[in-house]
Amino acid sequence: MYKFIYYVLFIPVFIYGLYFLITSIPAFKKNRVIVKRHKANKKLAILIPARNEANVIKDLITSLKNQNYPKNLYDIYVIPNNCTDNTLDICIKEKVNIISCDIEIKGKGDVLKFVLSKLSKEKDYDGYVIFDADNVVHPMFLKRMNDVLIEGYDLAQGFRDSKNPSDNWICGSYSLYYWGQNIFFNKSRMNMNLSCSINGTGFMISDNYIKKYPFNTVTMTEDMELTAQAALNNKKIAYVSDAITYDEQPLSFTSSVKQRMRWTTGTYQCLFAYGKKLFLNFIKTKNISCLDMLLFFLAPFIQLIGSLVFLLLFIYSILGIKLYDIFSYLFAFNELFFIISYLISIILSTLVVILSKKNVNKILIGILLFPVFLISWIPINLICLFRKNINWEPIIHTRNVNLESLIDD
Repeated sequence: MYKFIYYVLFIPVFIYGLYFLITSIPAFKKNRVIVKRHKANKKLAILIPARNEANVIKDLITSLKNQNYPKNLYDIYVIPNNCTDNTLDICIKEKVNIISCDIEIKGKGDVLKFVLSKLSKEKDYDGYVIFDADNVVHPMFLKRMNDVLIEGYDLAQGFRDSKNPSDNWICGSYSLYYWGQNIFFNKSRMNMNLSCSINGTGFMISDNYIKKYPFNTVTMTEDMELTAQAALNNKKIAYVSDAITYDEQPLSFTSSVKQRMRWTTGTYQCLFAYGKKLFLNFIKTKNISCLDMLLFFLAPFIQLIGSLVFLLLFIYSILGIKLYDIFSYLFAFNELFFIISYLISIILSTLVVILSKKNVNKILIGILLFPVFLISWIPINLICLFRKNINWEPIIHTRNVNLESLIDD
């Protein structure tokens, strides 16, 4: 009976990990699906939801004004919402377009729903590019979004990089998380000619897509929800590795916990809202993207089950209950098991940094403490499972950086 309980929990976790291990292997191959370069001719609208972003929004606007793209082919729109600082004054001074929200805004998804509906009806754009106000953007970003539109994609995600990966271990851990997702999910899916995922900022949606599938998200994680909707609509999301957005990472552990609680709550919401649809669509169409998103939404549950597996291994080792799988065999070596696990984490994190063409020394503290970052997600997942109402709280952004220093780095 005891062994049965263990294996009922262990087998799903093992299969889950094996799936993502196998689907990450194509990341080591050269890019198989190439987004070719084309002449600039797509009209783009840049959308920037902003809530109390006076400290950083000017840097983003400056980087957007300096895009290597014809100025007559893109417009910058800032959508201030719930602001109590001088974000609006700065945007007026920078002479960008301002769109005032005349509806109640609870989160970023509400802003995007409002502004995309408005512009799609009133203007004539080929695509919409969305950034967070704390970002700065590589000069080639819009040019590459032009290229991906011409290639026929309706949705695309750029490379999500970090403005401040070396500030402390939290920033370093966040950077590793995003770089790993860039490589082992998005690059891998692109190489398999499958759909990638929208990753919060630095992404594009075509006007054709918005007209056919009006933007409408109801969870706290509009990016995951949009990815699930694209899978259900059988639309591939392109990954463009040289369309780079530099994002500011939280500096404090408290801010990190608040943000990840929002992510986890949104993941649970997406699972309950889309899980059944994704499963049935996968069974019917064999669309791997539906399976990808279903499994992605199961991640908090799998981590909790995996934690329970560890707890059972610990209890069974004390009680002398023998198990017969490679994992329990390795666990029997006690301290050696944890040392080897930690070293594997160091090796994998270092590999992510190297594949992302970053400096290992500058991210070393993040590499060493990345397991702590992941383990700290366990209580977050558990709390959010039972705590249904998590208020959306903005992360205070203060990090000003020179774009040239990021590119040179």
